Amino acid sequence: MTRSSVQGEDTQEEAAAASERAKAVRGDGDNGVEEAKEPRPRRRRRRALRWTAVLIAAVLAGSAGAGYLYYEHLNDNIKQDALNLGDNKVAAPTPNAAGQTPLNILVIGSDARDSEENQQLGGARETFGSTPLADVQMLVHLSADRSNMSVVSMPRDTLLEIPKCTDPDDGTVHPASEGRVMTNQSLGHGGPGCTVATWQELTGIHIDHFVMVDFAGVVSMADAVGGVPVCVDANIHSRDGQGHGSGLKLAKGTHPVKGEQALQWLRTRYGFEDGSDLARAKAQHMYLNSMVRVLRENATLSSPNRLRRLAEEATAALTVDPGLDSVKKLYDLSNELRTVKPERITMTTMPNRYVGARVEPTEDAEQLFRLVREDIALDGKDAKKKPDAEPELPADPAAPDDEIAVQVRNGTSTDELGTAPGRANAIAGLLVERGFTKAVADPSVLPSEDRTVIRYPSADLEGDARRVAKSLGVPASSVKRSTDVSGVTLVVGADWREGTAYRAPGSDDRTPESAEALNGADESACMHVNPAFTWS
Repeated sequence: MTRSSVQGEDTQEEAAAASERAKAVRGDGDNGVEEAKEPRPRRRRRRALRWTAVLIAAVLAGSAGAGYLYYEHLNDNIKQDALNLGDNKVAAPTPNAAGQTPLNILVIGSDARDSEENQQLGGARETFGSTPLADVQMLVHLSADRSNMSVVSMPRDTLLEIPKCTDPDDGTVHPASEGRVMTNQSLGHGGPGCTVATWQELTGIHIDHFVMVDFAGVVSMADAVGGVPVCVDANIHSRDGQGHGSGLKLAKGTHPVKGEQALQWLRTRYGFEDGSDLARAKAQHMYLNSMVRVLRENATLSSPNRLRRLAEEATAALTVDPGLDSVKKLYDLSNELRTVKPERITMTTMPNRYVGARVEPTEDAEQLFRLVREDIALDGKDAKKKPDAEPELPADPAAPDDEIAVQVRNGTSTDELGTAPGRANAIAGLLVERGFTKAVADPSVLPSEDRTVIRYPSADLEGDARRVAKSLGVPASSVKRSTDVSGVTLVVGADWREGTAYRAPGSDDRTPESAEALNGADESACMHVNPAFTWS
């Protein structure tokens, strides 16, 4: 498909191309079967998209329409890679009363231009063939009851520690980073599964799936849905004197963008606000919200050629984990995502502060991560919970206090404060005094927890963990099942740095203002143009 056909409507050339694709799938052509099943290059040469805001929209519409089009051919289009390359795993959340659990999908995009087509679309030729960087990272959280969706973007230059990751293709072990490095380096440590591992280490959020999309795919998918309205508050031309910029040129106001112009919008830093990656993330959020609205309202997707093109481009553009490696699985996911109305979609950016030219997470970031971990809607519209509601009683009752083994760890350190000395010994002694004679301090592990938490590994120990919590006044909501522990484990958090009486901190379930939340139904959003990049 040429760029000109991408920009246009359904033409006779497109219809002919679609016919040729159909022949390839049926095997009618001279070389159709061979072309349809040509082996794909290894991951390091795979095309990956930096501007992955289009992903959810592609799944929302593309998968549903593609479900019965060239099924096997479309399955062959989809590339896959391992989900998690790290050593540490985060336990899946406990199901709610209806047996439902949240769904977390990490959207990843790369800055590498590793095909001629993507090179033409992507800029910077010096990056051709280089180690890919995960320059776009968005966590999509679908609530357990499927009533709302939250998206958290992490700036590409966030400083954090990348864990040890093992490449599943060749067994190469990438050691943990020495100190903090930019988060976008994680993709080069074995693949997207290392980016997943990095997110889980930082946030404590269990990630179910990941997806990547490529440059060329976003161009065609944006055109296939008929264009996406975007807004700028002044004329903009994203190009400076040295030739930097996406090339985006728009007049003040709202305009539908598609094809390469849509890609330019999603790539633009030079010209939006302060020219940072933070401004680009905001523009991506606006585009994604707008695209979701278009997909729910746009009748042009009833065109068979539009659906065929979108199906081809969406599947060919995706790299996914094994849990999403077929059209059927993507179709099932799309059905879940489509239940959320735009007004219940919230886009956010991880709260951060500058460290030189880079950024680091703030205390507000941990608040945002906690809301996602606890499946609390970022739009503040969750049904009010009863203030003192206790979870359902465990099926297995607690053992006698003197038979419950408890490990106590000191997790009182914070970014500003060191570990409060002696807290594990003090609380272990308190438990012994209260009859838990098998409680012991574990000085070998010094985790960091904002709130005191009690973890247990299996259902048969839940009653024991709840009993320990009740004896100390720790709320039942702080008792968590986790495969990271081998028995009942109490981590004394930063909220209990002194004394023997635990006072649970008040719960603040509001989304931090610094997350710059944008509601999916907000049609008034408009990007601010830097005066240095305007024209008249």
